[in-house]
Amino acid sequence: MSYIAAMMSRQKPLDDAYAGKSAETRHLKHGELSTGTTIMAISFSSGVVLCADSRVSTGSYVANRASDKISQLHDHIWCCRSGSAADTQALTDYVRHYLGQLAVETGSPPEVKVAAHLMRRLCYENKDHLMAGVIVGGWDPVSGGSVYNIPLGGACLSMPFAIGGSGSTYIYGLVDSEFKENMSKDEALALCKKAVSHAMARDGSSGGIIRTCVVTEEGNVKGYISGNRLPYGPAGW
Repeated sequence: MSYIAAMMSRQKPLDDAYAGKSAETRHLKHGELSTGTTIMAISFSSGVVLCADSRVSTGSYVANRASDKISQLHDHIWCCRSGSAADTQALTDYVRHYLGQLAVETGSPPEVKVAAHLMRRLCYENKDHLMAGVIVGGWDPVSGGSVYNIPLGGACLSMPFAIGGSGSTYIYGLVDSEFKENMSKDEALALCKKAVSHAMARDGSSGGIIRTCVVTEEGNVKGYISGNRLPYGPAGW
């Protein structure tokens, strides 16, 4: 037997730690499941547009194909959730409770930045136990429409637009090229729908329908686009 043949015979079989795993799941610990989503928010002249897909995945299994990832924190403050559904639902419950107490005690509606920093503090102080990436957006009388990005780890960044989730990596270039300052409500809404539909087409962990929420001083308007009417994707190919 030659030296090469002997070395090949000593190689481990294909059922090693990476067998059957994609590049997206090789980094996961034993028993840990991958999650995925696409969330986005854009501030415009008089408010904010929030947008998200609806797929909740547990590894390769779609646990919920019509989830609502846009949660209300107060009258004019909302958030988009990514990461662990259980973790982000618990976080939004806490922040909603604290904001409600604050509004009663002060007699005035809370600011968006207060909600964002409450969320940031909860995420940062529990970062070793949570898997949560959140975008907080809304309208208040002080700042108008504003968007805050709170990624994994608990940072808090005020941004004109924010995108998050596994699908966001596919659309950074698209959003950078299409976004402009002082967009109108219709322009911001159209960009959100276009960007999220592109992410859903490329990211296997994003899908379902697109849910939107437009937040202004006048109120909140929720909407959705069904899977067969997406601006971009298999239905339009």
